[in-house]
Amino acid sequence: MKRLAVLTSGGDAPGMNAAVRAVVRTALALGCQIYGIYRGYAGLLDDDFVRMESSSVSGVVLHGGTMLKTARCKEFLEEENQIKAAETLKHRGIDGLVVVGGDGSIKGAEVLSKLGISTVTIPGTIDNDMHGTDETIGHDTAVNAVVSAVSRIRDTASAHNRAAIVEVMGRFAGNIALDSGLACGAEYILVPEVPFSREKLARSLKRQMEEGRTNSIIICAEGADDGRALGEWLKERTDIDICTTILGFIQRGGQPSAKDAILGSTLGAAAVKALLDGETAALVGMWEGKVRKVSYEDAKHIKKPFNQKLYDLAEMLGAAQVEGNIRESGL
Repeated sequence: MKRLAVLTSGGDAPGMNAAVRAVVRTALALGCQIYGIYRGYAGLLDDDFVRMESSSVSGVVLHGGTMLKTARCKEFLEEENQIKAAETLKHRGIDGLVVVGGDGSIKGAEVLSKLGISTVTIPGTIDNDMHGTDETIGHDTAVNAVVSAVSRIRDTASAHNRAAIVEVMGRFAGNIALDSGLACGAEYILVPEVPFSREKLARSLKRQMEEGRTNSIIICAEGADDGRALGEWLKERTDIDICTTILGFIQRGGQPSAKDAILGSTLGAAAVKALLDGETAALVGMWEGKVRKVSYEDAKHIKKPFNQKLYDLAEMLGAAQVEGNIRESGL
């Protein structure tokens, strides 16, 4: 009987529990023993394992967070600890490990793979910035959370004739800002991939309000600008009443959307089957509606392209119709 293990690593993402549930129940259905590792790679170093049964994951599919907990683990960057982790898995007779997480989680799984451990990774991050998959677990829920919040913010901004900046997560990737901005009809979407001009933004915003708009929504990815600093600058530049909301961890928590629960379930089952079929050292993602496996090397080093067509559409439907656009280049 094969022994498998599963851990969740890095930032939590809604739908991780659905993935863990699928890993556990698929492994059991295929005649394997399955162990959970608490607190990601930190728990692996501490030998924090638990034997899991079908009942262990009852009722978790629509819970946010991760039942196995998660942690950042700087200690795992040290070679001696990487060797220790691999030896722990070998000592316990673990034949394969499923890792649920983002870019850092892939790096850890690749290290273990090179040390003789069969691993596969499931993409779990709200940023949706991983190559090899159209969607990452948690992204859809995060976008829905932003859209819901913006709907409320727009109501109160309209009541006071205000503009509102809503800062969302995304230090290096603007996918949450782009998707939520288009979905909620934001007037401006600021993302790290497209440098913008504060001066152009100020002129466009002022013109909109002077022409009678009762509110304007600016969705700002944290990597595009500092939301609070931008708000203060725009107030001084335009004399417009501007409120800033930092959504923060509200984007990570809460019940996963149906889409994320289905994605987590699908990829969890596929990950177990990949391990048993010997298709290891790979990211198990979803591409054009089908499960797809991508090598760690490609998943790490090929950058997921920015959806320029979607950005152009959002720009055309929003601020572009007011005064060209607010791109730094002026193109």
